[in-house]
Amino acid sequence: MRAYVVERPEAGFTAVDLPCPAPSAGQVLVRVLASGVNPLDTKIRAGKAPHAKQPLPAVLGLDMAGMVEEVGSGVTAFRPGDAVYGMVGGVGGLQGTLAEFVVANEDLVALKPESLSMREAAALPLITITAWEGLVDHAKVHAGQKVLVHAGAGGVGHAAVQLAKALGAEVFATVSAEKRKVVEEFGATAIDYRVLSTEQYVEMYTGGAGFDVVYDTVGGATIDASFAAVKRYTGHVVSCLGWSTHSLAPLSFRSATYSGVFTLTPLLTGLGQAHHGEILSEAAALAEGDKLRPLMNARQFTAADLDDAYALVELGAQGKVVIEF
Repeated sequence: MRAYVVERPEAGFTAVDLPCPAPSAGQVLVRVLASGVNPLDTKIRAGKAPHAKQPLPAVLGLDMAGMVEEVGSGVTAFRPGDAVYGMVGGVGGLQGTLAEFVVANEDLVALKPESLSMREAAALPLITITAWEGLVDHAKVHAGQKVLVHAGAGGVGHAAVQLAKALGAEVFATVSAEKRKVVEEFGATAIDYRVLSTEQYVEMYTGGAGFDVVYDTVGGATIDASFAAVKRYTGHVVSCLGWSTHSLAPLSFRSATYSGVFTLTPLLTGLGQAHHGEILSEAAALAEGDKLRPLMNARQFTAADLDDAYALVELGAQGKVVIEF
C-alpha cells in the first residue's frame, strides 16, 4: 500500500510502499479516503509532542474517514463497504492515517454521518471527542447553564460551541473581532477578548456571578482567566491544554472545580476505547440533525500537498485542513 512517512523531526513527507496490514480479532481494515490534519499532528512531525509517544520515522495522522475493506474475527458492528470515521492512530507507535489503508480497533470507529462528505467527517474525530469529554463527561453541561468557550472559532472550540448549544446551554465564546461571525453562526455570543477584560465580560454577561462552565482550549494565561471567570461554588473549568504551571488559589477562592482532558489516553493505553466510538456515534446523530458541522478550510488538499497542508496548520489555518486520497 502507499503510505507517507516522516523520517525525522521537521522533515518532509516521503511516499513509500508498505505491506498492507491485516485486521486481527476485534479490528477493521479501512481504506482511508480522507485524513484530518490537527495541530497535534504538526507537533508530532516537528518532534515537539513527547506526550504522543510517536517516535519517528512514522506514518502520521490521527483522524480519518473511509470505507471498511475487511473485518477481523468477532467484529459484528461493521462489515465491508461501511463508511466509517474515527481517531485511530498516529500516536503511541500506531500507524497513522496518511496511508492507503489503516487497521483500527472496532471500538475506535463509528459509522460516518450520511449528511457529511468523507472530507467533512475526517475533520471531526479529535476535536469532537475532546469537546465531548470536557463538556459532557466532566462538566455535565445541561440546559439553563451559561457556558464560555475560549477560542470558539478554533478546532476544539467550534466543536465545543456547537455541542454546548446542542445540550441546551447559553453559549459564549472568546474570539478576535475578525472571527466573531464564525461563532455567531454557530449560535454563540462573541466576546472580543482584545477589547474586554475578563472582569468586564463576566460582569456584562453574568452580572458578575461567573459562567457555569468555562472550557479553555488555549492554555497558558487563558487558564488563569478561566479561573477568574467561573461561577462560585458550582462552577467548573475544563482545559484540554492545562500543562503549564498555575496557582489554584483563584479557583479555590471561588470554591469551583477543574478537570483536565487528555484525549489520547485510549490510544496510548488501550483503556476506554469503546467510549470514543460511542462519542462518535452520538456526534454522527448530531451531524444528521444539523447540530454539528465542521468549519472547513477553503482549500482542498491531496497527498501531493501534504507539506503545504501541514505548513498551513502550523500557521494557524482558519478551518479544518483535510487530506483527500
